[in-house]
Amino acid sequence: MAITDLDWNELNAMQGDALKIATFRAIKEASHAVQTYPEDDPKILEVVPRLADLINANDEVLGGYRELVSSLARATGLWNYIDVDHADATDAFVAEAVTAPELDGITFHREQINALNTLLAGQNLILSAPTSFGKSLLIDALLATDRYRRVAIVLPTIALLDEFRRRLLRRFSGKYEIVMHASEASSKNPTIFLGTQERLIYREDLGRLDLTVVDEFYKLDPARRDDRSVTLNAAVYRLLNKSRQFFFLGPNIDSVSISQGARWEFKFLKTRFSTVAVDTLDLQGIPDKRERLIEEIGEDRNWPALVFVSSPDKANKLAIELGEKMAVSESSGDFAIWLKENIGPNNFLSEAVYYGFGIHHGRIPRAIASRMVRLFDQKRLPVLLCTSTLIEGVNTAARTVMIFDKKINNENYDFFTFSNIRGRAGRLGQHHVGRVLVFNEIPEHDELEVSPTLFGDDDGLPDEYIVHLEERERSERSDDRYQFYVRQLNLEGPDLKIASAVGFEVAIAIKEMVDRSLKSSHLLIWQNRPNYNQLKELCRVVWQALTSVKRRPASALGAYSYEQLTLLINRLREKGTIKQFLLQQDASYKGQPERRDNIFSFLRACEYGLPQHFAVVGLFVQQHADHADYSLFLGSLGSWFRPEILKELDEEGIPIQISEPYHVPDDTKASLKKRLAKMVQADDPRLTNFERDWLTDAI
Repeated sequence: MAITDLDWNELNAMQGDALKIATFRAIKEASHAVQTYPEDDPKILEVVPRLADLINANDEVLGGYRELVSSLARATGLWNYIDVDHADATDAFVAEAVTAPELDGITFHREQINALNTLLAGQNLILSAPTSFGKSLLIDALLATDRYRRVAIVLPTIALLDEFRRRLLRRFSGKYEIVMHASEASSKNPTIFLGTQERLIYREDLGRLDLTVVDEFYKLDPARRDDRSVTLNAAVYRLLNKSRQFFFLGPNIDSVSISQGARWEFKFLKTRFSTVAVDTLDLQGIPDKRERLIEEIGEDRNWPALVFVSSPDKANKLAIELGEKMAVSESSGDFAIWLKENIGPNNFLSEAVYYGFGIHHGRIPRAIASRMVRLFDQKRLPVLLCTSTLIEGVNTAARTVMIFDKKINNENYDFFTFSNIRGRAGRLGQHHVGRVLVFNEIPEHDELEVSPTLFGDDDGLPDEYIVHLEERERSERSDDRYQFYVRQLNLEGPDLKIASAVGFEVAIAIKEMVDRSLKSSHLLIWQNRPNYNQLKELCRVVWQALTSVKRRPASALGAYSYEQLTLLINRLREKGTIKQFLLQQDASYKGQPERRDNIFSFLRACEYGLPQHFAVVGLFVQQHADHADYSLFLGSLGSWFRPEILKELDEEGIPIQISEPYHVPDDTKASLKKRLAKMVQADDPRLTNFERDWLTDAI
């Protein structure tokens, strides 16, 4: 029987001598197949984790096969599955040769070593590999070599920034300064700049970089319909001009398109090499899919389980329904109580968490979402309901992924996105064999070519990208487009870049609205902080500008009208604490239960979205009244009218509800963290046990 015909479910159901004989036959067939199949064929690679899982579950019967499986692991290149305590000397030597003591004793596999060899030879590398490949570990391995003093790492989300920050601090705190926030200045010491594209594009202290790393590099392709693609390309273009080497990472890409004569050379490495196996259960023919989903969620054999749905509203509705039908945990009550006291007693989040269901999507506050993932990995929240936010690199220890919906942003996802979601099942060292439950038709497998804007032809460059090009690098045709917007907006240089952040179509509409407003009143002309009517006019101008170009202001700005937006901003700046603001919103909310967390969309818009649009208004107002100055207001809005360090700590996993009561004037982030740490060590009664645990993990 060929190894590809082996029924692993049947094998796992066997016992005694029958199991022993069948397992030996599987090892024998796999040894033959290694000689004939391609070296990265998933059908062969998955045999090793399956056998490792089988032996761990039946050690008394199969323990004697550990040496054989270690030999098979060496032959397939899965050197991290070599059991050095039971392997022969040759296999153990291979494992020890590719083990890094400075990285917690992690053992690399063959394809990781191939990628590292390319990078350490000084070449630029674009790596396409499955989710379970261990791509992030390669970054750590490079940093451990001491060859790179200044490194920029571009990540798609702030949640991923914090995950990287924690890992890099643990491994390199004495070797590198890790700079993540605008308020943190770099020195001449070895430095790692962590940031999203929006943050790194404006840093002026980068200096000469030794390495630029871009995670989830497929987002450079505008065809992926990511609104942040232009900014990402502009930021990466700026970083590559300062860097002697780059490393792009991403999953399941088949090729990279570059224009003829492109200035950057690189090696493209595509591999199917995966370190875990996955069982897929096709449930698309089930009559009542929702009933079956709820049934599978209640089965502990699936835990920890990620449940993918298409939107925050659907995730919230499912959480409410599940909480009414079952409980899957008895160890999350302290988190539920905290949520009730700090977000609101009516919020569905506390009820969902009380019954063991975590929720992770773009409307969930970052520190709370981070805590959800932490408790999920600890199995205190066995089920995590999520949208596409979790497929962008946040690592989880999921045994099972249930793909219930087939849409993202009201469009069917493609095979690339499906593969990324499916790739979250299983984790090396914890769940060697993952499970995927699919409730809809699997998209047809199509080849994916990524075409980054910065590698493209000049004629195809977006207008918003051109303004970031150095003047000497703009062609005559693209310079004509640049000069067009200089004349159209009466802006240039840095001001034109600020306008490009909201899109030139929107910027032109804002300019027209500003001109109209100033003809009828002077409400847009103010300094420092606007009064209520001035704030209302500012919100009206932006809202109507977005509406005029057929953008959806509600999704961008976190409110349903400019009047509501004005009210929310004013409440936020007047309330004593964020906790008081949220509790007031919870008490006054009259809408649908699943949309009660929309207030967090507003808070997110205050950080990024609102300040950018308001800043563009300020630029055009200054063309009429140069004494107008919005800078103080915009800076305060971006930090929710609180000290900036509180929001920075929130991004690092400490919710503002915990830190804000203990902040004092003249605090630095370091001094406040030190005070919180002392409170934890002293068992300060002002902190609950749950808050002490939370702070311990974060600090």
